[in-house]
Amino acid sequence: MTEDMMAITQGILVLCIAIVYYSCFVRVNDYNHHRHILSDKIDDEYDYVIVGGGSAGSVLASRLSEDRNIRILLIEAGGFYDENPDFHIPINSLKLQNTKHDWEYYTVPQKVSCLALNMNKSFVPRGRVLGGSSVLNSMQYTRGSRYDYDQWAANGCIGWTYKDVLPYFLKSEDIQMDELKSSVYHHSGGPMAVSGSLVTELSDLYMKAGQELGFNITDYNGADQEGFNRIQISVRNGVREATGLAFLGRIDRRANLDIVLETFVTKVDIKNSSALGVFYVRNGRKSYVAARKEVILSAGAINSPQILMLSGVGPKEHLESMNIPVLLNRPVGNNMQDHMKALMLTKINKSISLSENLLNSVWSRLKYNLFGTGPLSIVGSEGSVFYYNDQSKRRRTSADIQVMIFSKYMAGNYFNIKDNYAKEFIAEHGNIEGFNFIVSITNPKSRGTVRLKSSDPFDYPLIDPQYLTDKRDVENFIGGIRLWERFMQTKTMKELGVDMNQMKLSFCSQHKFSSDDYWECFVRHLAFTVHHHSCTCKMGADEDETAVVDVKLRVKGIKGLRVVDASVLPTVTSGNINAPVIMVAEKAADMIRGIDSVKDIREKLPNDI
Repeated sequence: MTEDMMAITQGILVLCIAIVYYSCFVRVNDYNHHRHILSDKIDDEYDYVIVGGGSAGSVLASRLSEDRNIRILLIEAGGFYDENPDFHIPINSLKLQNTKHDWEYYTVPQKVSCLALNMNKSFVPRGRVLGGSSVLNSMQYTRGSRYDYDQWAANGCIGWTYKDVLPYFLKSEDIQMDELKSSVYHHSGGPMAVSGSLVTELSDLYMKAGQELGFNITDYNGADQEGFNRIQISVRNGVREATGLAFLGRIDRRANLDIVLETFVTKVDIKNSSALGVFYVRNGRKSYVAARKEVILSAGAINSPQILMLSGVGPKEHLESMNIPVLLNRPVGNNMQDHMKALMLTKINKSISLSENLLNSVWSRLKYNLFGTGPLSIVGSEGSVFYYNDQSKRRRTSADIQVMIFSKYMAGNYFNIKDNYAKEFIAEHGNIEGFNFIVSITNPKSRGTVRLKSSDPFDYPLIDPQYLTDKRDVENFIGGIRLWERFMQTKTMKELGVDMNQMKLSFCSQHKFSSDDYWECFVRHLAFTVHHHSCTCKMGADEDETAVVDVKLRVKGIKGLRVVDASVLPTVTSGNINAPVIMVAEKAADMIRGIDSVKDIREKLPNDI
């Protein structure tokens, strides 16, 4: 090789390295310039004070600040979304747990569930960062069933039917999937990108096995949720589409919106049945900010009820036991609902899953850095199923079971599992070919609570979901596991060398493997949260004594106080709840502003949708 050729080759190599470096820098660090949206001070008074900059709060602040004649303060307890590059790389979502950006809650010890977890406590990661749990979650974009919302309306939540809420889902959405761009159930141009999640060969094999079982391949956000589905995720060009980034970071700084971080709200100031402002701690100092129009709690299904109770709004006997003056006796913190999951693992005989070798390969990193594609651009889920255990409920109610199929064998104890159980159940390393068929019950019957541990706002609340206290939840789990058994017995899966016996675990060996008793034992030991805590400030009709907020999300009995987050759901929706929470915030913004921002979208929808 001549010197000239060597020089050219070296030049090309340097250029390639520069391109890779630059593309990586741009892809994962394109949010570094967003800090100009933040404020370094808090004024004495605003029109609206929003507490919590998570999935709902970021959306609400963005939409309210479109009215330039009002001033909004958004208070977030955590930091900014540029503090950890893993925030933005989808496959790294689990690495974000147990960091300073995670509240790291735990439930109280459960009596009939979580038996294989340390102290029988389920780990409850929650985002403590601008964007909230949308920065930590698995990014699956799932709206829920039309029957969820129609049932809300039938039970008194007028204005919340599927036809009422669909335009707000569409308003947020920027569909990136070519095959869905012409669907009336999807929309382009919104702040939130919705992309496909298909990387490995397994994604097609899941669908093929589903068809062998007689299922249709459907769009679970379309006309019919039931069936095997291609996953839809909140990702844009390989970068996580968290709400702080999508709704605030890209709109540039607005003069009428102050966003402050590392600021902890301790209580709402309520006098004469009116919310006047909030007390907060910032830089170690106690301070106060007034709200001319409203205080809006968007702190999530755990923190919003905690703040309400600290402020004197909650169950009378409980507040009295904490020596908190009772300003309003409301069932705050009741009705907690959450989806649970059971991980059904299997190894396979082909090198086609998301093994550590694949994820760490130079080729995978190049694909991600250069094009925002490949294994690093998804969280790992490549298949989904919505299934009725009770076939008589089809097309009348929502499905009983949601399945998320992750093309990765589970390695690493992210779930607080006791060491002796984890050693038997979870792989020690991630370089194993296999997948994870995650069974989740969509309509849990068990109901839990959030309660104060003390009157100290810095004490974490007591979270008691009371998992599996209603036997119907166990029965639904078993029905979902029976679907897994059928799936594993398909020709397509057998050719992959799947093995159901990997789920034959010693701690349930007193029961015959695959019997109902065996699966009940397994579920009671190793089912735990899908991180969909909700319903603790339930929405309901004026006459509904079990409801905390009315159908416009105003706290009943307190003027100028509203709740806008997952806590207001009357019942948890059928599937991942991030999209419904964003919808609630979109709809709440219109209610507060007194406008109909989705009129054009609604008028374009077919009458029979």
